Order: sequence, then structure tokens, then C-alpha cells
Amino acid sequence: MNLDLKADRAEFIALLRSTGREGVDDLIEYLDDGRNRFFTAPASVSHHLNKDGGLVRHSLNVCHAALKLREMVIAERPDLEAELNESSVIIASLLHDISKADIYIPTRRKSKHPKNGLTEYIDTYNVNYSNFPMGHGEKSAIMALWSGLDITQEELLAIRWHMTAWDLPFQSNELTRSMNVARDKYPLCSLIQLADGIAASLFEFNTRDNDEEF
Repeated sequence: MNLDLKADRAEFIALLRSTGREGVDDLIEYLDDGRNRFFTAPASVSHHLNKDGGLVRHSLNVCHAALKLREMVIAERPDLEAELNESSVIIASLLHDISKADIYIPTRRKSKHPKNGLTEYIDTYNVNYSNFPMGHGEKSAIMALWSGLDITQEELLAIRWHMTAWDLPFQSNELTRSMNVARDKYPLCSLIQLADGIAASLFEFNTRDNDEEF
């Protein structure tokens, strides 16, 4: 999949600004201030969209999925329209993975060519959690707060719990209960969880760069 970093950046910023939320420009500056690589970072190292610009493309894919799901849910449950505010859907979906902005470090590593056996160097990434080792969902929520964005409780919870049980230690009853309460109280949490899964598993199906392709 070829990515248009300039177009994706422009769409991401336009969607954020469409919310009219106070602090949006501060958030954009925060994501692009040199300490973070949000607009050029990959979405992963060895899974979906593991290439420069993959993170912002994944964030847009989640937003597109979330907005479509919102329409479908409201068609069936009009009473949920207020609880699935469009601005909140945009905010939570676009910001759910901003914690990845500073953990992927570009590097090169040796790899053997699959046909001739010769050693080649391929572009890849190292993972470094040392900047702020808080955890995936929690870090994204905290970064959104740090940026100065006016963000609601349900948006923070949707960002925090977007990974569902994949981000839970199995021995922690407290975290499991917290996640379940958040989903029961705020439909936005379930919407973002579903949109993230649809984007990563379907929209981004087979978008991993193959290390053995030269």
C-alpha cells in the first residue's frame, strides 16, 4: 500500500479542526514538535502498516470506520445519537494511538536475500519505550491531556480502553472491571474498540511490508 503522507496529514488536521474543540492547534503542534514522529511513524514494526506514515493512516482508517459505525448504530438506536457525538468519535478515534509517536526509531538491519543468499540491509524500526513508559492506552490519553486539548471523560476512556482485553493483565480484576464499567457507561468505548479492530484487521489487511521483498 502506497501512502501519501502529505494528504494524510492534511486530512488528519482537517478532521481535528472540524470538531471546533479548544486546544486543537496546540495538540497539532504537540504531535509535530520534533520530539514526536506522529505524522511519519509506522503503525507497527511487523504487523499492519509497518512503514513511514502508517500511524496517521491507521488513525484515519479508525476514524473512517468509527464514523460509519456511528451512522449504522444511530439508524438502529436513534436514542444513542447524543452519546455518540460526532466530535467525540473523531477525537477518540484519531488520538487513540498517539502514544506510538515516539517509540518507533528508524534503523537498518542485515537480512539475507531469499533468492541469492547475499546479505542486504533493509529499513526497519527499533522499539524504545524509555521516553515515557506508561502503557499504550493510558499514554495516549495522557498525551492528549498534556497537549492542552479540551477533552471529555468519555473520550479519555475510549482512548484508554481501545485495546479491549488485549491490553489487560489477566490477573488484574480491577482493570477488567474498570474496562467493563467504562463500556457499560459510555457507548463510545465500544464504538472505538470495534473501529480499531475493523481498521487493523480489514481495512489494513495485507498492508505489512514483507522483509524478504527486495
